[in-house]
Formats: sequence, structure tokens, C-alpha cells
Amino acid sequence: MLARAFLPVALALPALLTAPMSVATQSVVVDEGTFVVSLEGSPAGTERFTIRRAGVGDDAIVIANAVIHLDRGEGPTELRPLLEAVPLDDVSTNYQLKVSGAENSELSVRLAGRRYISRIQTEAGDEEREFLARPGTRILEEGVAHHYYFLRAVREGSATPVIEPRTRRQLQLVASAPVEEEIRVGATPVRARKVTFSAADDVRHVWFDGQGRVLRVEIPARAYVAERQDLVG
Repeated sequence: MLARAFLPVALALPALLTAPMSVATQSVVVDEGTFVVSLEGSPAGTERFTIRRAGVGDDAIVIANAVIHLDRGEGPTELRPLLEAVPLDDVSTNYQLKVSGAENSELSVRLAGRRYISRIQTEAGDEEREFLARPGTRILEEGVAHHYYFLRAVREGSATPVIEPRTRRQLQLVASAPVEEEIRVGATPVRARKVTFSAADDVRHVWFDGQGRVLRVEIPARAYVAERQDLVG
């Protein structure tokens, strides 16, 4: 019975993008741009993303999607994540991911009452999993920098429930006090707010600009760095 609640990602992605009637007529780009990704200190790929707000009032949603090209030395891999969130509190409600290239898999996560239901389809078979839907839950995919946009309003000392679908992890990230720094976005110096999110030894440094746009993400334990190359508006 549970499996029938999901569509293959190839079919579900167009459905999610076109389902809200207001998306085409009232969609507003919140942010878009490109990150250059480095792994182990070497260039590894790019992330081109767009974040849109669609609809009005109680029907409003935020849709974030991207095309990510990576090469970890085992051949090129393409990731196409699509995340839907509630504008009022940035809580994630639906998520889908298609991975192709050196790795091939499809993944979907949906909020269903007090739980998130996940299904992962790989060449080895299908896997189903459930996560507790704690208040304020965000979905942050491993290796997806723009997802940290949904942590831009998190306050110092607060713990945010996070789900990482590909790693099958659920954790709580605690936000540090922000530190003002100047960094470069391409050739442009930009005043930024650096916030460190941590859960035990899992530490993630994120730089936001004054509009909450993600400028840089560093995850030392994974030797991962994503640097913004441009700003829109």
C-alpha cells in the first residue's frame, strides 16, 4: 500500500512543478545562481540553482531546484534535486532527487502527518524509510549548497531538525552566533554573515548576505566547499 503513494521521479518532477495553478502566473524568483564545488581541495563541479515562490496566501509554496554536476574521480554524476517548502517557516514538505551517471538512483520524500515517508530506488532495489516530522524540519541534501537558504532565519542557539535523504540521517543542527565577514563572490567583495551549524562533530559553516542568500558553504569533515559565483539583484 505504501509504495502506491509514490510516483517515479521522472514522472513526479513535472507533476510537482505544474500542480499549483499559480506557479506559471505568479511565480517569483527569490534567488538563482551558480556555485563552484570543490572536494578535497580540488575543483569537482558546479551547482546551478533557482529558488521560486509561487502562489499567494495559504496556497503559497517555495520551490527550489538545481542541476549539479560532480566528478569525484569515479566518473561524472548529475544530481537534479527538487524541494518544496512552506514560505512562512521554511519547513520542507516534499522532496525529490534524480541521480544519473556514475551513480543512478531516484529518491522521494513527502510529509505525511507526523512523519516523512522516504522511498529510494537504486539498481540494487527499492528501500522505504520513515523519519519523525519534528516541528521546523528542513531537508538538507548532502552536497546541495542552496538548500541552506532555508536556514537563513534560524536564530542563535536554536536546534533545527534536519533530514539528509541520501545518507538516511536525521539530526539536529544548532546555530552559532553570527559573525560578520567580508568575502568575495566572483570578483565582488560582499559583506556576509557567517553562521556555524553543528551536531556533535558534524560542523557546517554557511555565509549569508543581507538578503539571506547563500554565498558559501564549507563542511570540513567532508572536505566540501561550495562558493557562489554570482548574485542576482
